[in-house]
Amino acid sequence: MKNIIKTILLSVVVLGMSSCTEEKILDLKPVNNILSPDAFTTPTLIATYMNGVYNAAAIGQYNAAPNSPNGGRGYVWGAAFVQQGETRGEDVVNMATFYELTYTATYDPTTANNVYYWVDGYRLINRCNIMIEGTTDAVAKGVITKAVGDNYIGQAKFLRAITHLELLTYFARPYNFTAGATHPGIPYREVGVNTSAEITSESLKPRNTVAEVYDKVLADLNDAETLITTGSSTTFSSRLVGRASKWAAIAFKTRLYLQKRDWANVIVEGNKLSGAFALTADPYAPFQGSSAVATSNSESIFSIQHSATANPTVNGALPSMLRDRALVCISPILWRDTTWWLADDKRREDGKFIYTASGIKYTNKYTDVTNRTDAAPVIRYAEVVLNMAEAHARLSNLSTALNLLNSVRNRSLANPATQAYTAASFTTDATMVAAILKERRIEFLQEGRRWTDIHRLQGDPIASVAIDGIPAKYASGATPAAAAFVLGNSFVVTTPVAAIPGTDYKFLWPIPQIELNTNPGLGQNPNW
Repeated sequence: MKNIIKTILLSVVVLGMSSCTEEKILDLKPVNNILSPDAFTTPTLIATYMNGVYNAAAIGQYNAAPNSPNGGRGYVWGAAFVQQGETRGEDVVNMATFYELTYTATYDPTTANNVYYWVDGYRLINRCNIMIEGTTDAVAKGVITKAVGDNYIGQAKFLRAITHLELLTYFARPYNFTAGATHPGIPYREVGVNTSAEITSESLKPRNTVAEVYDKVLADLNDAETLITTGSSTTFSSRLVGRASKWAAIAFKTRLYLQKRDWANVIVEGNKLSGAFALTADPYAPFQGSSAVATSNSESIFSIQHSATANPTVNGALPSMLRDRALVCISPILWRDTTWWLADDKRREDGKFIYTASGIKYTNKYTDVTNRTDAAPVIRYAEVVLNMAEAHARLSNLSTALNLLNSVRNRSLANPATQAYTAASFTTDATMVAAILKERRIEFLQEGRRWTDIHRLQGDPIASVAIDGIPAKYASGATPAAAAFVLGNSFVVTTPVAAIPGTDYKFLWPIPQIELNTNPGLGQNPNW
């Protein structure tokens, strides 16, 4: 085991190269403050290091001091994926300056939100790599059994995979942008940076193509499915949805294949979860109670857990930003669309899904404004079901697609007997897919799914559902009129935040300048 701190991340290196010596960079401490000679020497310390990996996923570091374990704002998986994923789309309204640059696409290579998405993403990835390497060494030395080690390695590979996939969606064009996805992606990092030589080699690592990143993500998810045993019980009450499981790896494969437009494999992977998970009868059930309660519902597959002492703080936590500080509300663009989102849909219910203040509608999915213990819902079974519904629809299996769509939607209807979709509702693939996509916007509102859908629908082969660039949005930086949320009146929705064409360079976030300062060969996204 090398005699240096084993939690150094390449992005930490990038942040510090211009102002710190190499020795100072290598003297950083991990969240759990375990030095590398000791980190993988006992089962307890290895378990503690794994906790540190999850802490990096839930809290991040943002621009906090390196030795501050809870100084981050939830980048990437604790909160930021929800906030950035929604404010890049048109279904919420930015009401303050906090998300202004994301909402209006006025970011640049130094903008904190996209910079720290990259930085904290790669910090987490490096923690995963060090966990994999350290655990492999511990197994070889007999510190832990191979079965225990495989479980840790599987969890680390899962987190490494999903974080690369998430970063790819912000910093690279969609899979089908070029034939064979040969266009630039992001570096897929599989080496734990813990020596001077590794800092040198990894800091110069080039981009993988998008196809290569997808292949590596899939390989990691396949390994995770095989290796992980924690939280993989088929009994709902004994699951640990705050920890990676084989089920979470399978669920993410349905997301990956959906983004790749590999419809057949979406169905293959989704079918593996049949019987292991089920939609809750009450659509609000996955959001009731604190993180600790998340293990008791049949729908939550993987969520990031928080506590009163470990959360993204007042400047990042979901209940703080979306409820207590009320910085982002639901957009009238979606709220007033009663053609798809029926007026008496349970997901409009005030005091349950919805929080109303001065007539303005906010999400009520995250409610613990005092202790900020709400879990961040990374993936739910409802998403897997709608992923499969869309895949079936695109393969012309309309009857199966209809049943899957209705299984999610009907539980929110006031009167399913008369309001459910029927075979006559959608007679073509295109109309069925359109309904499923609208249902995704309603069901996953303020869960961070909107940007991923906008991204993957660029140039879609079904012209009626294809999206060109970033859609136009409601006005930014001001509270919408209360009348905008009164259904049935004559209020007219305007979208002064103009759409951004898919060909525009702003469709992608720029590679952070701090990364390019160290690795200019990485190459900036075009025209930035």
